[in-house]
Amino acid sequence: MKAQTMDQLKGHNRLADALADVGARYRAANPESLARWERAGAVMPGGNTRTVLHYDPFPVTVVKGEGTYLHDMDGHRYRDFLGEYSAGLYGHSNAIIEAALKEAIEGGMALGAPNRWEAPLAELVCARFPSIDMVRFTNSGTEANLMALGAARAFTKRDIVMVFEGAYHGGVLTFAHGASPVNVPFRTVIAAFNDSEGALALIEENRDRLAAVLIEPMMGAGGCLPADRAFLQGLREATTRQGILLIFDEVMTSRSAAGGLQQRLGVTPDMTTLGKYLGGGASFGAFGGRRDIMALFDPTSPHALPHAGTFNNNAMSMAAGYAGLSQVFTPEAADQLYLSGEAFRERLNALAASKGAALSFTGCGSIIGLHTHARGAAERAEDEASLQDRKRLLHLEMMLRGFAFAQRGYLSLNLAMSEDDLDRFAHALDEVLDQHADLLTG
Repeated sequence: MKAQTMDQLKGHNRLADALADVGARYRAANPESLARWERAGAVMPGGNTRTVLHYDPFPVTVVKGEGTYLHDMDGHRYRDFLGEYSAGLYGHSNAIIEAALKEAIEGGMALGAPNRWEAPLAELVCARFPSIDMVRFTNSGTEANLMALGAARAFTKRDIVMVFEGAYHGGVLTFAHGASPVNVPFRTVIAAFNDSEGALALIEENRDRLAAVLIEPMMGAGGCLPADRAFLQGLREATTRQGILLIFDEVMTSRSAAGGLQQRLGVTPDMTTLGKYLGGGASFGAFGGRRDIMALFDPTSPHALPHAGTFNNNAMSMAAGYAGLSQVFTPEAADQLYLSGEAFRERLNALAASKGAALSFTGCGSIIGLHTHARGAAERAEDEASLQDRKRLLHLEMMLRGFAFAQRGYLSLNLAMSEDDLDRFAHALDEVLDQHADLLTG
C-alpha cells in the first residue's frame, strides 16, 4: 500500500511539473492575450462574459477567423477544432454566408416586421427534420428549449419535466451534477443517461405529472456520449403510451444528417430544438414539432400562447441561415461531414491505442469528445482533478502547436477543413503523446 501511495505521489508531482512547464511556455507565447485578459478582469468577472470560453491559465484573444483558421492577438494561427462548440459549421468567412449577411445588413437589420428570409428558412427546416411540422425561431438553443418545455407544459397540462444527469440544455437548464443554482424553476426529475430500466421506471412513477422528457440524442457538454438507439426507442414508446411529449435537443446533433440525428437513428420525437450553425454563424435558435402542439402559438387564435423575442427573426440570422441550408449544408454535405468525423474519431482512437495512451475519443460524426482515464493498477484511485490536469496538459501542448479545441476535451469539425488539417492534428497529437508518455500512457 505504501509503495502504491508513493507511486501515486510521484505521478502527481511529475504531472504538476509538466503543467507548470507548459503553462510557462504558454504564458511566454501569449503576452498580449494575457494582458488583455487581466485588463478585462476589472470590468467582467474573470475577464469573461461566457463561462465556457475560459480555460486555464487564460484564454487567447482571437482577432480574426478565415477558413478553418483562427488568428490571435499575439500573431499565432490555429486550426480551429473547436468550431464554436458546433456553431462554426461553415468555418470562418464562407463566401456564400458573407454575401447573404451583407445583403441583409444593407437592407436594414432591425425591421420590426416579418422579412423575406424567415418563411423560406422555416420551409427548409420543416422539410428536413422528420419531427417538425411547424417551427418558430428564437435567439439561442437555450431559448428554444425553454419555449419547447413551456409548450409541453401547456399542451399536456402537466408540470414536471424529465431530464438526464450530465445534460446541458442551455445556461439555465444545466444538469452536470444535478440541477444548477441558476436554473429556471421548472420541476424536474433526473434520470441516468442510457439507463433504460431506470428511466422507464421513473416515467411510470411520474406518468400523471410528466409533461415532457427532454434529451440530447448525443450528450454534448456531458462528454459527447451518444444515446443508444434502443434507449431512445424505449423512451419514444413509453412517452407515447403515457401522453408525455418527447423532446430531442438537437442543438448540436442536428448536423449529423440533413434531418439531424433523429433521421439517422430512425427515432422521431414530438418536438425538436435547434440552434448553433443553423443561423450561419449569427445568433439562432428554433423549436418545432407536431402541428397540434405548435398551433398553440398561432397569434390569430384568441387563446394563443405568447412567444416574444425582439431578434427572433433578425435579418442576419434568417438570411445567413437560409443561404447556409439551401446552398452549403446540403444533405450530401451533411453525410460527407458525418462520415469524415466518424473516420477521424476512429483514427484518433487507433493512435491512442497504438501508443498505449490512457485516453479515448467518443462522439457522433463531426463532434468528438476527448477523455482521459486512470493509468493502470497503481493509479486506479487517482482523483478527477488529476484526470482533468491531463486534459489541460494535452490542450495547452496542442495549442502551442497551433490547434484550438476546448480544454474540457470537446472538438467539432467544420466544412472548411481539409484532410491535411486532420492529418496535422493527428501528427501533433502523436508528438504530444510521445513527449509525455510517462504521464499519458497506461
